[in-house]
Amino acid sequence: MSQESPIAYVVDDDASVRKALHRLLTAAGLRAVAFDSSRAFLDGYDPAGSGCIVLDIHMPGLSGLELQDVLVTADSDLPIIFLTGYGDVPTSVRAMKRGAADFLTKPVGETELLTAIHAAFERNRQWRQARAEVAEIRRRLKLLTPREQEVMRHILTGKLNKQVAAALGTVEKTVKVHRARVMGKMQVRSLAELARLAERAGIEPASPGE
Repeated sequence: MSQESPIAYVVDDDASVRKALHRLLTAAGLRAVAFDSSRAFLDGYDPAGSGCIVLDIHMPGLSGLELQDVLVTADSDLPIIFLTGYGDVPTSVRAMKRGAADFLTKPVGETELLTAIHAAFERNRQWRQARAEVAEIRRRLKLLTPREQEVMRHILTGKLNKQVAAALGTVEKTVKVHRARVMGKMQVRSLAELARLAERAGIEPASPGE
């Protein structure tokens, strides 16, 4: 297994459950790390790493739902698969509304759990890829000068160079130069591509009054 392989973090205060899950996951060829409490997990996991969490609901100290709240606040991208011996509907609804990947009732079948973990790994991979893409777009945006950013917001409205020049109080030739620099720094060849990147980064086109 590659050191870049995702990790399935098992968090359960029951030693027998913890050991059984760890054995199952490693036998299936997955990287697994087990913790006996939410606090131990918070102290020992890698926030920058990939994977998912297989999390018990009812634990002493910080419960599974409380740990979920902590991770949501921290903007963690690790999907959570909840395991519980109780499985009450209100708890499962709350967990899913807060973004849980799955909610399984103990004793869980091996195939069911492994399927849920692989789905969570894929969800995590997609989240991390999307974040990396947005970070790259923002890196490119930082290369733009304030004037180039202004020009970009105006051309995102579909204005012609002469219309942008009129709005900014400059000449068309200058806008053409800025536009070319914007396209180059953003590494795009068309306005449609630029618009897609701007949308992903949360950049709004210029308003009609600007």
